[in-house]
Amino acid sequence: VQLQASGGGLVQDGGSLRLSCAASGRILSSWIMAWFRQAPGKERQFVASIRRNSGSTHYADSVKGRFTISRNHVGNALYLEMNSLKPEDTAVYYCAAGPNWPIPTPRYSGQGTLVTVSS
Repeated sequence: VQLQASGGGLVQDGGSLRLSCAASGRILSSWIMAWFRQAPGKERQFVASIRRNSGSTHYADSVKGRFTISRNHVGNALYLEMNSLKPEDTAVYYCAAGPNWPIPTPRYSGQGTLVTVSS
């Protein structure tokens, strides 16, 4: 299984970005897909997750109400709509897939995409 994130870039405080993640290979329908992020000098942290089968979602408190996670109906593409971005959202964003709800243990995680929010 390969996961490839894209869509990062430079945006101003209060701006928006949409991240995409393309998944190739077989991912169990019961698994969870999620976004994590890692800011410079900090540990990787959970952002949002979605069940591949039901579409149920879960968010970190820091992004709730601003970010929206979604997937396509086949379950091999993942998205993260990010609005009202803040400088503290600056990080490399990774998509991942794995078991355990609501915060999955990443069994697969691809290269990330850098999001930079300027103040």
